Amino acid sequence: MSSLDPRAPLVLDIRDLGRRAGSMTEVDRTVPAPADLGGGVAVVPPGSDMELSLRLESVVEGVLVSGTATVTVVGECARCLDPVEWHETVPFTELFLHEPGPEEEELPVLDGDLLDLEPVVRDAVVLALPLAPLCRPDCPGLCPECGARLADDPSHGHDRMDPRWAALTGLETTQKED
Repeated sequence: MSSLDPRAPLVLDIRDLGRRAGSMTEVDRTVPAPADLGGGVAVVPPGSDMELSLRLESVVEGVLVSGTATVTVVGECARCLDPVEWHETVPFTELFLHEPGPEEEELPVLDGDLLDLEPVVRDAVVLALPLAPLCRPDCPGLCPECGARLADDPSHGHDRMDPRWAALTGLETTQKED
């Protein structure tokens, strides 16, 4: 009995592929994105459309899955905190083994005629997301003193007094006229 739910969006039934090495099939499907896909300031909204374009190949050891996942990513610009949104297409390849061997402990194993793509897709997408997304490559960010958006006013600045001269600001100078 399989421990995977065949109705889960990222679980594939490979019965039609067969075990004969060299068999191949292509699958295109749109599934809802799982929760917690991403972290920090860039995430894939849970339930948003995730387009999968897959190629499943039967090999001697198991099934080789290669393809892409296209997702919509939302977040905040790391410099100016404006909202950003873009589409990311992430390639991935994974071998699912029929039976685990002692040297292949890290590879996923088929569960009967089912394979679970969620860990593979999750790893590929999360690793492809930027740690500090930008609204544009030359985003100037925010003023560190007052928080004003520097893109709105490129000439923005503050008059700063050198702290070494600050003690002299209270002294009044009088000049004697001859």
